[in-house]
Amino acid sequence: MKIKKAELEKVAVFPYQYPNTGRPEIALAGRSNVGKSSLINTLVNIKSLARTSSSPGKTRTINFFNINDSFYLVDLPGYGYAKVSKEEKKKWGKMIEDYLNGREELKLIALLVDSRHAPTEDDKLMLNFIRHSGKKLVVIATKIDKLSRSELIKNINMLKRELQLTDQDYFIPFSSLKKIGKEELWKVFEENL
Repeated sequence: MKIKKAELEKVAVFPYQYPNTGRPEIALAGRSNVGKSSLINTLVNIKSLARTSSSPGKTRTINFFNINDSFYLVDLPGYGYAKVSKEEKKKWGKMIEDYLNGREELKLIALLVDSRHAPTEDDKLMLNFIRHSGKKLVVIATKIDKLSRSELIKNINMLKRELQLTDQDYFIPFSSLKKIGKEELWKVFEENL
């Protein structure tokens, strides 16, 4: 996809202030520090559109990125970050759940998992939540550039097995650094808008 315009249009805070344009939305979910911001920046070819950080837990709101005035990439707060209060985690959880259950504009949910590690219990819970919601799903295995070829093959098989993915499920290995998987991901996005 050729990007003509990509901008952070609105940040949703409590109470929810979502865009009301009616444009379709693709949500990005995953644990803290899995690479959601890097993925957004890679997809739109803008290095600092989504803020990246080496310390997890920076995204604390739902961020809407307007892509070509035709749809939104929606960056959800990361889950599984230990250094926030239980109260804050509950607030994030409710905000994410309300968004995922209540948005008619939501067409696809991308679940990002770290290719270097087995999926966490939180990853499995999120996957089951998405499946039960009836929304379309793509699983994206991030940070594949940090693995050797043999480790990557082994870990991809492990992730598919652990997440109980079938050949009908979208699964894309992705590297923000080497831009691997970018075209395949755009194709999945375009098919589901």
